[in-house]
Amino acid sequence: MAKQPETPEQALAAPKKNKIKVIVLAAVALIAAIALSVAATLFFLGGSTAEPEQVQESSSKQKAIYEVLAPAFVVNFKSEGKPRYLQVSVALMARNKADLDELKIHMPTLRNQLVMLFSSQDFEELNTPLGVELLKQKATIAVQELALIEVGKPVVEQVLFTNVVMQ
Repeated sequence: MAKQPETPEQALAAPKKNKIKVIVLAAVALIAAIALSVAATLFFLGGSTAEPEQVQESSSKQKAIYEVLAPAFVVNFKSEGKPRYLQVSVALMARNKADLDELKIHMPTLRNQLVMLFSSQDFEELNTPLGVELLKQKATIAVQELALIEVGKPVVEQVLFTNVVMQ
């Protein structure tokens, strides 16, 4: 029996089917390789989880030290043509007493930066809990930047607002 000659459509359809098969096989192989990689990673790392490191880190972490900045910061600014006042009592939380003592030498510069930060705020934004939290984060960043410049390390882990009064 003689083989029938292929029509042009049949001739074009055969290579397309082969290309699709190759693409599907390549995709399956890629997915299998990824799955094997993930499985091997989990197998090798499964025996040594990060939990002991976290426990060790938290137990070796030094106790918090607090430095209250007295007197409280009082700044004024205008809002809608009215004079407004902000009073903030601040405490610095650190973990190393020697570093904190070294930062205390620069307390006038630190207080100046915080006064400038507090007085540049928008009264309406500060009237929300989110606004006060953002200000606290900005204060922490400002103090850490100053500590990096003056002491060579961030020193202060967090700036805490122990009292905030606005009127």
